[in-house]
Amino acid sequence: MTGRSTATPPWWTPSTHADRRPFLLGRNAIQAKLRVFFAERNFVEVDTATLQVSPGNEAHLHAFATAATGPDGRSAPLFLHTSPEFACKKLLAAGEKRIACFAHVYRNRERGPLHHPEFTMLEWYRAGESYEQLMADCADILALAAETTKTRAFTWRGRTVDPFLEPERLSVAGAFERFAGIDLLGSVEESGATDRDRLAADLRKAGIRFAEDDTWADLFSRVLVEKIEPNLGFGRATILDEYPVSEAALARPSAGDRRVAERFELYACGVELANAFGELTDAAEQRRRFEAEMMEKQRVYGETYPLDEDFLAALDIMPEASGIALGFDRLVMLATGAPRIEHVLWAPVAEIG
Repeated sequence: MTGRSTATPPWWTPSTHADRRPFLLGRNAIQAKLRVFFAERNFVEVDTATLQVSPGNEAHLHAFATAATGPDGRSAPLFLHTSPEFACKKLLAAGEKRIACFAHVYRNRERGPLHHPEFTMLEWYRAGESYEQLMADCADILALAAETTKTRAFTWRGRTVDPFLEPERLSVAGAFERFAGIDLLGSVEESGATDRDRLAADLRKAGIRFAEDDTWADLFSRVLVEKIEPNLGFGRATILDEYPVSEAALARPSAGDRRVAERFELYACGVELANAFGELTDAAEQRRRFEAEMMEKQRVYGETYPLDEDFLAALDIMPEASGIALGFDRLVMLATGAPRIEHVLWAPVAEIG
């Protein structure tokens, strides 16, 4: 059964729409300026298919499943993508150098002030360029969004950020030490293998509760969510950099320290805005990581998603590249001061129950 909450009028009532409309017009203005931003930098805007043979292979992302029926009546499973990433990387393999994509993406089991089952992801990729360039892009985009909405500060739930200040760059290991007093890399071997018991002992010393059957990844996520993310992006945005390789399934290892990967996330007002990689182009290693992620998904949720064999084949000819996914709706929320993600969606998904 589908329906809506009776606590508030539906989004389409004239009074509710009138309240939301300034945020929606801000959304349109930011999107228009971003299209100019990328065009001026010689990016080609691309449009990818929503239906894919694999929705992505991250253990804790949940997809919407469907089926395609051919003219002969036979059917095959398809999924609504959780990101346009696989398709974008195939376009890099095809020869595109700089691409940008506004994509509607779909994630099941997600709904709240910052989450919606269907939302807009802005992704862009730079072939042959470092992921540090993406950090500069992020700083420029924060300022562009603020200029467009004529605001001097991003706000959310009483937290503020000056979008014109250069973001702070902080390593994940540095954040664990600063906010939790934990030596994260002490539990990561040179090979990238992790020591669950070592990290568990550190959590006990820090007074952080956890379940005895928690894996190293579970412990990592617990500290990240409870101790680190709430402290990021205050006053100025934060770039959280150098994730352990086990937490960066699509990123290449760092040349300076093989225990960590070229992955960063952008935070403002305690809100995660973007996730970036120096892209992994080793197809065999990517397959191994995907299989490990699906084993974890099977263990936790009792299900798996298929691998996109075309994507793995494309990695063999894909050039070195950097890429990033930014939650466009969240950026609009912070720039316009909207309190919930539904306020910046022209027509939100119906509520369940």
